[in-house]
Amino acid sequence: MRFGKIDYLNLLPFEVFVRTYPKPSQFQCFYNKKKSYPARLNKEFLFGRIDAGFISSITALRAQKEKFKAANVGIIARKRVVSVICLPKEQGEDYQSATSNALLKVLGLKGRVLIGDRALFEVLKREKVGDKTYIDMGEKWVANEHLPFVFGRLCVKENYTFYEKMMQAFSKKRVKIPYYILKNAEFKSGIKKQEILNYLKVLSYKIDKKAQFGVERFYRRLRILGIKPPSRF
Repeated sequence: MRFGKIDYLNLLPFEVFVRTYPKPSQFQCFYNKKKSYPARLNKEFLFGRIDAGFISSITALRAQKEKFKAANVGIIARKRVVSVICLPKEQGEDYQSATSNALLKVLGLKGRVLIGDRALFEVLKREKVGDKTYIDMGEKWVANEHLPFVFGRLCVKENYTFYEKMMQAFSKKRVKIPYYILKNAEFKSGIKKQEILNYLKVLSYKIDKKAQFGVERFYRRLRILGIKPPSRF
């Protein structure tokens, strides 16, 4: 049970949930050993170094070919996302995310992609001085397509029954983040705990029918533009 985890604030509710969820000892032994950014976890998953984890949703496009399952739980923006932005005055992809780099092209935007806690920190810094020179890519997608956007998704190669039950429980549970965990997250990220809580309110995790339509729309755009998902070779 080798689980890989995106090491961003956006999965803080899952981090809290999994601490109390009943799980096998082999899961617990490996948990936290493989935590990184989405693009790294894509490779870890495709090369079989982990058998489950939250990875870039673009990688889930390979589910049939690579013989794995994509669960109905992910990291979803239904309006804003805050932590995936385009900086129009700059250039360059973000090495940490395959999905967001592809989304930039799908949206027809020009600029530098920035994701995760670094993007959230940048947005909060700019908003304090009234600087709006960034584009929230989740918000842009929703405005264009009128559908949610799924940035990350749980993908599973083994022990699917265990993960399915776990994710059903997670999607139904309202997670309250303890004060000490918030303070630790504040210390590590440099983002104040209330700002972390405000950020988490814009995210959801259950991929319902509308979010699934958003996934399919994104995949169709990728095919039209000839953008291929990450692969082992």
